[in-house]
Amino acid sequence: MVQYIVTVYTGRRLLANTVNSAYIKLVGTEGESHRKLLNNEDFASFRVGWPSTFVVTSHKPLGKLVLIELEKRHLIFGDPWLVDKVEVQSTEGETYKFPIYSWLSDSFVHRFREGTALRDCDDDHLLGKYSRQQELREQNQTYQWNEDSIPHCMQAENPINPLSLPRDDQFSFTKGAEFLSTAAAGLAELKLTGLEDCKENWESIDDIKKVFPKRQTELSEYTQDHWEEDDFFGYQYLNGVNPMMIELCTVLPDNFPVTSCMVFPDGKTTLDKEMKNGNIFLVNYKNLDGIPANVINGKQQYLMAPLVLLHKTPENKLMPIAIQLKQCPATDNPIFLPTDDKYDWMLAKLFVRSADFSEHQLNYHLLRTHLLAEVFTMAMLRNLPMVHPLYKLLSPHTRYTLQINFLARIRLISPQGVFTQFSASGGKGMFLFLAKSLSSITYDSLCIKNDIAQRGMQKVTDFYYRDDGCELWDILERFVNDLLRHYYSTDAEVMQDSELQNWIQDIYEHGFFSRESTGIPQRFTTVAELVKFVTMAIFTSSCQHAAVNGGQYDYGGWMPNTPITLQLPPPTIKGKADKDTVLKTLPDVNATAQGMATVWLLSKQSSDFVPLGQYPEEHFTEEKPREMIKKFQSELHALSVKINDRNEKLEIPYTYLDPAKVENSVSI
Repeated sequence: MVQYIVTVYTGRRLLANTVNSAYIKLVGTEGESHRKLLNNEDFASFRVGWPSTFVVTSHKPLGKLVLIELEKRHLIFGDPWLVDKVEVQSTEGETYKFPIYSWLSDSFVHRFREGTALRDCDDDHLLGKYSRQQELREQNQTYQWNEDSIPHCMQAENPINPLSLPRDDQFSFTKGAEFLSTAAAGLAELKLTGLEDCKENWESIDDIKKVFPKRQTELSEYTQDHWEEDDFFGYQYLNGVNPMMIELCTVLPDNFPVTSCMVFPDGKTTLDKEMKNGNIFLVNYKNLDGIPANVINGKQQYLMAPLVLLHKTPENKLMPIAIQLKQCPATDNPIFLPTDDKYDWMLAKLFVRSADFSEHQLNYHLLRTHLLAEVFTMAMLRNLPMVHPLYKLLSPHTRYTLQINFLARIRLISPQGVFTQFSASGGKGMFLFLAKSLSSITYDSLCIKNDIAQRGMQKVTDFYYRDDGCELWDILERFVNDLLRHYYSTDAEVMQDSELQNWIQDIYEHGFFSRESTGIPQRFTTVAELVKFVTMAIFTSSCQHAAVNGGQYDYGGWMPNTPITLQLPPPTIKGKADKDTVLKTLPDVNATAQGMATVWLLSKQSSDFVPLGQYPEEHFTEEKPREMIKKFQSELHALSVKINDRNEKLEIPYTYLDPAKVENSVSI
């Protein structure tokens, strides 16, 4: 008889253990073992976070182990069991590792491949090929596209119950409890202060401080103190929660008739001169043009599509110098200037910041990170078996993404969702704007270095989103390049991998609606193309999400800085506005409270946060990829130290792309 020492590692999550009967079968190139019952007599074989060791015998050597079969039989009730990995030691002293990291919730036989990463064309063992094909057939039944969404998303079995998601895609008990606790805490605070149901205007700016008096961050307090200042308004276009829209302006748009006399009345410089010197910048909210505004508390709301001109001053401050609130120039659409009456200028900036809320939340946050990350996740689950090297690389960057998006659809953008009910772009306008935003996405705009170049923002000083983001991209690209070239040494190997080609085709079709104009590849023909796209997918799901998510409460917790909606139309004649006009324009008390509670929740970091480059699940079992991961982690740590050293010298530290604070996946 030949003996194999089998060690089963039960997961560390709460309730990961099982008292059900568990069986294993070893399958090798020369045969297979008998089905072996693993439980001990006390039914306590599989404890949370503990390894359990057993002996499996065979009448003859099994050769190289190819896969294992695991089966869990219910005793009294279905008792889900989280298995992290299985290790098998042969009599020859060779150890075979089987990464699993899955819940076994049923009584079916589940097959898991040995951990060595194998491309489709590498898998020359007949049973191995059958196993990966069977896995993908099952995955395609579980993960089906909902083609009524923008972009396509997962078809949920029960669209209002997150527990209907596959167990592997659900939050851990800790994450779920904290998420509900944070939401409940915010709502409880609102109930205590009596703001949730108040549909009245604010009586004064100071009254807004009554919302979350104990829930301030250092930067949200700074925002509260400086929100009216022009240089802080401009600063946020570089390093706030939405640094994605500002671009160098070398020629004014035809529909923005600003003159030198308007913006440089002292005559010391001219608009043409400042544009030639690279000191003039434009933010154009043209995608909001024509989007119908919401009705909130029975009152029509207002959403503008502004144009904003900014000037980089000799003092190195980015200052707004002209604002036009609608796209078409007209006598009732004045160009507002910092030299105007205080309340005219304040209102103009309020309408811009409110427009920025909608652009940021729906386009740059929801669509370009959350929903695209879901597309990448779905395509991976449907087309790449667990043994595929790209599955192993991408999997940590998909953690919790399906459930957080499921909850977003229920709590934020459903008919009863916060954004639907309380934001200016909610209601009918929301999905019109999402469709418009999706049609404007290009591949280049998703790749930070290309995007920065296209916006002409390479040389702007104090642009920390760009500096940290580009360094992160370079580190990530080096890691992805080294790892993928370890498995794909030639372009032909990329072209021959049908699973890889199916993955990108699914993304092209369901994420970008097969639009060639996006520049998204329909297939990969070179290793370089594969490296760039995978770098983008991981960057989007980690770094880019961190950049547009982490500062939501810092900059949006103080509502006047980022109004969720506005209730009066913009002024058409200068000199008529006063303090009372501003208060009546701001959102009602309940809309303010709901908006602030939501950005507080979305900015919270959970205790089981996994930072970029950390991989608690050991999907790669070979030594070479594990060395590459260590090098990747070392480079990330060095960048983190560099960012923290810089931030110590800044009045407003930029922390959102510190690798230690970037989460591996879209999970909040």
